[in-house]
Amino acid sequence: MEIKDKELHRISLTAIIYDDQGKYLITKRALNKKAFPGKWTVPGGGLETDDYVNTKPTTSAGQWYGALENTLRREIKEEVNLEVEKPQYLLDLTFIRPDGIPVVVLSYYARYKLGEVKLDADSIDYKWVTLEEAKSYDIIDGIWGEIEMVEKILKNK
Repeated sequence: MEIKDKELHRISLTAIIYDDQGKYLITKRALNKKAFPGKWTVPGGGLETDDYVNTKPTTSAGQWYGALENTLRREIKEEVNLEVEKPQYLLDLTFIRPDGIPVVVLSYYARYKLGEVKLDADSIDYKWVTLEEAKSYDIIDGIWGEIEMVEKILKNK
């Protein structure tokens, strides 16, 4: 596998969104996506410089705190039209896309706050599922395990 650039990485964020009924939101990726077309996943997307450079820096040195959370909230709103409570960090994952671009994924989990699901062009379907129900979907490898981790965290709270 050829890696296009050994220095540059795409940074993506995902959110395992859960509700008070013990269900998790999964979405089916559009068939034209570069990675995992037609597979089920959770909402998320990439960090863009516009997510912070067009806002006032949060330090006097011209740095921005909170850019990742702001990006995640933007992506959730764009992809599924929902708002969530404070996202909590779960884990990270790296992989090489089929086009050779290295990707770093930061996975979070967050409780559903408000809104009705409305999909953008990145997804073609959605379901609210239990952990067990998620097993019956053609879900991206690893996502079910992440949902399971969140389930265990929530049960221990």
